[in-house]
Amino acid sequence: MEFRDLKTQYLRHKVSIDSVIQDVLLQSHFIGGEPVVRLEEQLAEYVGVKHCVTCANGTDALQLALMVWGVGEGDAVFVPDFTFFSTAEVLPWVGAVPVFVDIDRHTFNMSPRALEEEIKSVAEAGRLTPKAVIAVDLFGQPAEYAEIRKITDRYGMLLLEDSAQGFGGRIGQKRACSFGDISTTSFFPAKPLGCYGDGGAVFTNHDEWAALLRSYKVHGKGADKYDNVRIGMNSRLDTIQAAVLLEKLNFFEEEMERCNQVAAVYTERLQSRIKTPVVLPDYYSSWAQYTVQFADRQEREEAVARLKAAEIPSAVYYMKPMHMQKAFEGNMVRAKRCDVTKEVCDVCLSLPMHAYLQEEDIDRICQIL
Repeated sequence: MEFRDLKTQYLRHKVSIDSVIQDVLLQSHFIGGEPVVRLEEQLAEYVGVKHCVTCANGTDALQLALMVWGVGEGDAVFVPDFTFFSTAEVLPWVGAVPVFVDIDRHTFNMSPRALEEEIKSVAEAGRLTPKAVIAVDLFGQPAEYAEIRKITDRYGMLLLEDSAQGFGGRIGQKRACSFGDISTTSFFPAKPLGCYGDGGAVFTNHDEWAALLRSYKVHGKGADKYDNVRIGMNSRLDTIQAAVLLEKLNFFEEEMERCNQVAAVYTERLQSRIKTPVVLPDYYSSWAQYTVQFADRQEREEAVARLKAAEIPSAVYYMKPMHMQKAFEGNMVRAKRCDVTKEVCDVCLSLPMHAYLQEEDIDRICQIL
């Protein structure tokens, strides 16, 4: 059994995927080109924003957004305490300081109440300027943007949506990657929309920011790549990856619908025995992960052992809160309280989740749990 079955996905669509890769090889245009242009146009249309700028990976996407805004020394940026390392890793690179915020126990996303408490605390201390919030669409479900936006507006802050795991999710009819002043995603292979290597994208409705993004991602280029008007980085999406993503977009909605069906079966069979994930009313998740919570760490470890004995993969996202990562020692604002994050790190477990999970596989998993 696969945790995220990319092999079956490829075999189902082998002919068409092989064909688009072969086209790129025959044209021998491996950086940029027509597939990248088409992908950016289609992604922008899908999300419902004016601009999509592709880049080398989701981490670069976050850093590019911060560079466009001029986030740097003396700025505080508020990040969920429960997320992948890269969400906060980019902040020291631009000279900013991460402030870690507790999460909602049911959705795993940033708690708006905890966010406002941390902003007030930093503002009162006066050492740093509350500059931006990075909200994460964890495990496929968008963050609580209606409430978060009220807070960022109230304090005059920028909102960056990290939708590395959330592409395809929705609130009502509004799609993930359209909620931030700038939004980002990742095309890492195991993400809801994944390529066959690394890749990322940045989304915005702001014309000037889009132009800066296109400059920064190619060595700070001006009129062309040999006219360098600012210090940038080298962060371009490979043409082969763009071609693969264009092909995968053709069956992306179908796969998401199937993932939602799998999640519904999991929840129906497990909710009376284990704490299952909550999708908020009028929200739609792209189910990057299906994550349950046990009573304590010991119970989780027993479940992991039993699943492993049955050759069923599982994973712990995440074992350690961000504020406990050694890399941030001396370079963060310690949150007043991140009690929920610490508890969730001890009890959460992600189960196999993909569009090709069979009914009998779900039965085996649920029976063991």
